[in-house]
Amino acid sequence: MTTQTSYLQPAPRLKYLPQEERPANRVIKDADACNLVELLAAIVGGPRQLEIAEALLVRFSDLPGLYRAQTVEIGTVLGVGQSTAARLKAALAIGKRLATHVSEERPMINSPADAAALVQYDMGVLEQEHLRVIVLNTRNHVLDIVEIYKGSLNSAQVRVAEVFRPAIQRNAAAIIAVHNHPSMDPSASPDDIALTRALVQAGKNLDISILDHIIIAGNRWVSLKERRLGFDNAIQERRVSYRVR
Repeated sequence: MTTQTSYLQPAPRLKYLPQEERPANRVIKDADACNLVELLAAIVGGPRQLEIAEALLVRFSDLPGLYRAQTVEIGTVLGVGQSTAARLKAALAIGKRLATHVSEERPMINSPADAAALVQYDMGVLEQEHLRVIVLNTRNHVLDIVEIYKGSLNSAQVRVAEVFRPAIQRNAAAIIAVHNHPSMDPSASPDDIALTRALVQAGKNLDISILDHIIIAGNRWVSLKERRLGFDNAIQERRVSYRVR
């Protein structure tokens, strides 16, 4: 008589948690108090939601890694599948839209930190360089955020007219240029400074102020206006509500 050895998975950790400590109930009580594993587990659902949530973070390293992953790739994690992967991607997309949402009460940009905060959640995880402009009215309220270029950038590739087009179309008073460094080093390159200088000069001719040029790198950022890079002679803006150190 032959006996077969049975390799059983250990019981799901969820089984041993009190109802009030289970991820869905923790989210209901206070989502902001939940850790990332609990939030992911609540989306994943099922008896092994905690194990799957941890496996996702192991596979993709962190939340930005999960955000960048394709739905098909997420679905290959054991226990996930394409339906759950789609829910995860939808939740991440909602988070991105919330972070970049421009409400009817349009946000006001009063400082480089305000501008960086508006785009950092999204741009800090991009794997290619993107150049965007934040379009502002005369009171520094945000009218729009428009992507101008995607891919490797240098000052020779960027057409200044394209950068100003959204502001001209909206009859805007000012713009802030923002681009990211996938290298995670926010230091301004000579090309970044040359582009800033060209934008400042063009803005004078068009009567559209360049309030700043901000470089995003992961969770760090640099304001070229603060560092006087490309903003020669400490140019004074008409809108004094934009503060630089």
